[in-house]
Amino acid sequence: MNKRENSKLDWQLVESSYDADAGLILFEKRIDRLRNPRNQKLFDRLVLESVDWVNVVALDNQDRLVMIRQFRFGVGYTTLETPGGMVDPGENSRAAAARELLEETGYACDQWTYLGAVEPNPAIHNNLCHHWLARDVRKIQDQDLGEGELISVELMKKSAVTAAVQSGELKHALALSALSRVFELWPTPYVVEWTSDAG
Repeated sequence: MNKRENSKLDWQLVESSYDADAGLILFEKRIDRLRNPRNQKLFDRLVLESVDWVNVVALDNQDRLVMIRQFRFGVGYTTLETPGGMVDPGENSRAAAARELLEETGYACDQWTYLGAVEPNPAIHNNLCHHWLARDVRKIQDQDLGEGELISVELMKKSAVTAAVQSGELKHALALSALSRVFELWPTPYVVEWTSDAG
């Protein structure tokens, strides 16, 4: 589908409003009123505005991945993931990646490669998540965590990370996206036996 055909799918923005009382920490709640070009009807749609995010695939000089574990409130359990976080105002994604890696793990790096960006959830989010590869990372300090953070650091071989992916232990979508740009996580097509527990 070319650009001209895509434009036929674009909804017209009529107005936007913000919910100042939403009390959200990471997002600003915006309601857009838009016109459906198919039938000209108006609909209110939720947009959660956020700064861009970063995820870092960090490898030390022994080819081990610097991974983190932290409790995630949405799912209610501790997850295995890559280091990452938010891009601060006035900061580019490369600087944010270096800062987040250092704060969360105490590791630093001089060799950075940009791996591209993904849309975390374009249905309701307006931001991007940038993926970075850090090679030959080295520990230079202790973690520098915020008051609301509790993170453990784990050095893992690629085979252990792959096993965690294939067992379902590691299923954080943004971490998987970043990791899959560096090495093969699963065979294709990746087939998982479906059970009734999977919905």
